[in-house]
Amino acid sequence: MSVPISQMWTVASYVLKQKLLRRKRYPLVLMLEPLFRCNLACAGCGKIQFPVEILRKQLTPEQCFQAIDECGAPIVSIPGGEPLLHPQMPEIVEGLVKRKKYIYLCTNALKLEKSLSQFTPSKYLTFSVHMDGPRQEHDHAVCREGTYDIAVSAIKAALEQGFRVTTNTTLFEGAQPERIRGFFDEMMQLGVEGMMLSPGYSYEKAPDQDHFLKRNQTYRLFREILSAPKKAWQFNQSPLFVEFLKGNYDLECTPWGNPTYNIFGWQKPCYLVDEGHTQTFAELLEAVEWDNYGTQSGNPKCANCMVHSGYEPSAVDATFSSFRGLMETAKRTLLGPPKKNRPIADLDADNRTDDAETPQRPDRKPNELPVLQ
Repeated sequence: MSVPISQMWTVASYVLKQKLLRRKRYPLVLMLEPLFRCNLACAGCGKIQFPVEILRKQLTPEQCFQAIDECGAPIVSIPGGEPLLHPQMPEIVEGLVKRKKYIYLCTNALKLEKSLSQFTPSKYLTFSVHMDGPRQEHDHAVCREGTYDIAVSAIKAALEQGFRVTTNTTLFEGAQPERIRGFFDEMMQLGVEGMMLSPGYSYEKAPDQDHFLKRNQTYRLFREILSAPKKAWQFNQSPLFVEFLKGNYDLECTPWGNPTYNIFGWQKPCYLVDEGHTQTFAELLEAVEWDNYGTQSGNPKCANCMVHSGYEPSAVDATFSSFRGLMETAKRTLLGPPKKNRPIADLDADNRTDDAETPQRPDRKPNELPVLQ
């Protein structure tokens, strides 16, 4: 099992409480961004494209704790930037552990091995290591050679010292399914607890805009990657979200499920789309016109988004909102994925992106990586 029972129980109890209280919108994971600066400059990332004066800023531990207490979500994901560049990150993590929050500290692992002595192993702390596929693909995606080997070394060291470790993998156009499947084998052989998958989101400020997946491309890619999954593979995400990526289960985005707090405040409406900020979480819930986001809204910013931060909380909510969702989750957990995929042509036209919008590149050979500009 890729998630400890204590964590599953905490999340299930929390969600059921929200249902009993008839809360339509509630947070599941707080996306806490204590800083934007990073020691990598990935071509598909739009988080570090801020002026230098902004990149120098960071949240204080007190600001982090206030946001966490205000939000109340049982899980805290700490992305960035690179969180381990924050000099008070051990203090922030310690404060979250005392609050019994389950923490996923997202890191590219360049500083992880040297930082391990500053942290204490706990069931509440997981290092979520950014790994975008096997060595060649990963180093290409982060635009620096040697990062894959550094990350693998850090993962081994963290596991040896008793830390929980997962991986998170963002996939783009040009990913080769068989190589990704081999990558899954490598990660499980290392001993990671579980793997998280997501298609990339097309950040407006990202240097490379040519390799973000259209919706139908996402369906096809994840069907190829996840066909006949091996029993050894463990994924740190809901079975319904996995089936959503394959086009077999309909979900609508719930951006309030993973609210973001950073140096500017609470980001409207979500981690990926930046349309201003509020100063309190309550104001965020009230100020945002939530119907203006998600694929059904017709918002072009949401048209091809199938990212975990928007749809994983939707999958969890679906599990507890209906008998069908609960049964589907139980079935996929016990019996695995369906033997047949839903025909892509039958998918809702509102959720479909015509393949004609993404012309093929005749200049690229089948086994050639895309060139990042």
